[in-house]
Parts: sequence; C-alpha cells; structure tokens
Amino acid sequence: MELVVYLAGEIHTNWRDELREKAKISDLPLTFVGPMTDHERSDNIGEEVLGKQPTSVLKDEAASNINNLRTKLLMEKSDVVIALFGEKYKQWNTAMDASTAVTLGKPLILIRPETLHHPLKELSNKASVTVETVDQAIKVLNYIFE
Repeated sequence: MELVVYLAGEIHTNWRDELREKAKISDLPLTFVGPMTDHERSDNIGEEVLGKQPTSVLKDEAASNINNLRTKLLMEKSDVVIALFGEKYKQWNTAMDASTAVTLGKPLILIRPETLHHPLKELSNKASVTVETVDQAIKVLNYIFE
C-alpha cells in the first residue's frame, strides 16, 4: 500500500524537505504533493495564463483561482493531509488548506507548536491527530504501516 500525502503549510522553511527525508529514512511508501512552493510562481500564475491584469486585486484573483484548482485536485487525490503551522509567519493558506481537508473528510495530521494551541484549538479538535513536531508526524505515519 502506498499513500499520497498532501503537505499543506508555510512555504518559507524547509519542513517539507525534512519530512520527506525522514519518511525516506523510515522507508515509508509515500508520495508527496502540495501547494506551489515557489512563491513568485504562485503569485504570478494568473498572469502567466490570462495575461497582464489591470489591477493587483485582479492579478491576485486570477492567481487564486488557479492555485485553488491545483490545491483542490491534489488534495482530493491525497489519502492524508499534513498541515504545519509554524510560529514565524501568518498562515492563512495553511488554515484554509487544513479546513479544506476537514471539509473533504481527509485524515488530517496537524503540526503546531504548543504556543499555538489556543489559536488553533478548534482546528486541532477537527484534525485526526495533532502533534508538535515533524518527528511526531513521521511516527504517526510509521504507525499506519505497522
């Protein structure tokens, strides 16, 4: 059995690489998908497809439509979603992706530091599992294959 794992979360740190490497070391049969992590590409995809937009709001709308389509398709094909909330960046996209996973009925592993317990308590309550570290998320994935 192989699982497809959607990696939702901030794109400014290397947590995805860390998780992929630890999954590889554990020899887990996983395929990873996720949002576009090239921030510039994500912001500009609307204009790449539709051409120059007359305002920054319309540019954002065009990019958002294409990014949302990508997220929806990849998340629907995933078996489990891992959403990481870090402390440094505002994480509206992570919250949206985690909520989408819950709405789609996808198992959700939420990674968040203890300091974010209070602001994420409702989302954490909807997640299948809440952990504080990438290592703990890997342990959860390992357990699935025991």
